Amino acid sequence: MTDRGSGKAGTAEAWGRTVLVEFEDGIAWVSMNRPDKKNAMNPAMNGEMNEVLDALEVDDRCGVMVLTGAGESFSSGMDLKEYFRETDDQPRMVQVRARRDAFAWQGTKLMNFAKPTIAMVNGWCFGGAFTPMASCDLAIAADEATFGVSEINWGILPGGNVTKVLSQLMGRRAALYAIMTGIPFDGRKAAAMGLVNESVPLGQLRARTRELANVLLEKNPTVLHQAKVAFRNVEDMSWEVALDYLGAKNEQGILIDPERGRQQGLKQFLDDKSYRPGLKAMKRKGSAPSS
Repeated sequence: MTDRGSGKAGTAEAWGRTVLVEFEDGIAWVSMNRPDKKNAMNPAMNGEMNEVLDALEVDDRCGVMVLTGAGESFSSGMDLKEYFRETDDQPRMVQVRARRDAFAWQGTKLMNFAKPTIAMVNGWCFGGAFTPMASCDLAIAADEATFGVSEINWGILPGGNVTKVLSQLMGRRAALYAIMTGIPFDGRKAAAMGLVNESVPLGQLRARTRELANVLLEKNPTVLHQAKVAFRNVEDMSWEVALDYLGAKNEQGILIDPERGRQQGLKQFLDDKSYRPGLKAMKRKGSAPSS
């Protein structure tokens, strides 16, 4: 990966034409960057986001990735002109590639990203934008953000896997209301319905997101990854299969963890009595003592 600056806070740098990346003390702030189009996701952005995610997975400056939008929007969804109309007359494989690039980063790559991810919803979040927002591990919205599933207003079903997203994150009544009416709602309501973890005033959004990212940076990265993979996989397992799988997953984590977190945690808690796991994270190898 090309060196794009130090780990300290700096000016966000363009990654291609449609994505900005800024590194700040272990956090990679990734912004969809088409503010004049409310960050509508077009084929160029989809291709560049795939490149960005691949690069950040192996970049030591990224311990936590935050996905947001440049300007006043998170994303207004798919760019209807570039993604749909301008590919209608193209060879079928052009259409296939456009859809593959979109589904890859918005779903599979984000959901399976090796590091913790946070969606920071700073403004409009409509239609297809629900997919990358929900594919992040955690999500924080501005109270003033506007969410909407407006496809019903122009005669189609919610695009991609948005219906699946809503069925998993929101209650049945709330999801059907959003899908069937197309009526938008704000960040407070999104938090109340479980679509995002919390909602804060816009002026506090970045600071609160940074605070949450710093909590994640205190944790053992191997165990964080194992924990989120395990969570996604056990959702469709029976109780008995999940119990067996989680036992094996835990043993796998112990084997591959370079920090030997379990041994360190037990030693610090039982022998050194230097921390209480119910209240804070243990001290990781090479890190400063946690407060």
